[in-house]
Amino acid sequence: MSERKIEKLFNKGCVDYGLLEDGDKILVALSGGKDSLMLLRLLALRSRIFKPRFEVEAAHVIMDNIPYVTDMDYLNGFCSEYGIRLHVIHSSFDETTDGRRTKCFLCSWNRRKVLFEFAEKNGFNKMALGHHQDDIITTLLMNMTFEGSTGTMPPKLRLKNYGLTIIRPLCLVHEDDIGAAAEKMGFRKQERTCPYEDVTKRKAMNDLFRQMEKINPEARYSLWNAMMNIQADRLPVKIK
Repeated sequence: MSERKIEKLFNKGCVDYGLLEDGDKILVALSGGKDSLMLLRLLALRSRIFKPRFEVEAAHVIMDNIPYVTDMDYLNGFCSEYGIRLHVIHSSFDETTDGRRTKCFLCSWNRRKVLFEFAEKNGFNKMALGHHQDDIITTLLMNMTFEGSTGTMPPKLRLKNYGLTIIRPLCLVHEDDIGAAAEKMGFRKQERTCPYEDVTKRKAMNDLFRQMEKINPEARYSLWNAMMNIQADRLPVKIK
């Protein structure tokens, strides 16, 4: 059931937010986790349908100065199974360049920058990221709690500094459904020894979101709809 639900919500997200168009050349950011593997699978299968016509390739970034292990044989085999070309990019970053940012942030940002540059250089017009609905809601809570702003990761975002559009086709999909389907399909978990994992503000906000769902099982839908139901006349307005 999780597989059918995921596919239905994947297709709905793509249609509702106009994520796929004829002639697209899409690069999937493949981390090797369940979310990016599911995204790659769904896009690969969707690309075989007549309309819209688009191409899909994948890229995996290895940060040489971060001690974690990636099962590249598995990733290569997974991509081959779905007829997807996999690009492996090596990079690194200097964690002393910005003392204001966490190492997790610096690693993530440098990884993303490498992918953006690779995509632009190789003619991709879109990059697909594996963020699901839980990620988007958690980012909303993070921005409200730590930044004092109401915003999140949108399903579709045109980058100002690159000729590239970010798409998030799993934007309506629940993380628990991905986890259940990935286990049923036999997705192999990547061996991770990242020293920055599970110590971030994002994890704290994810835990908060889980608590909100315990209080109200419909909390995710309320939070999602709240982003499109801004009642400006009921918000404080500062007099200059």
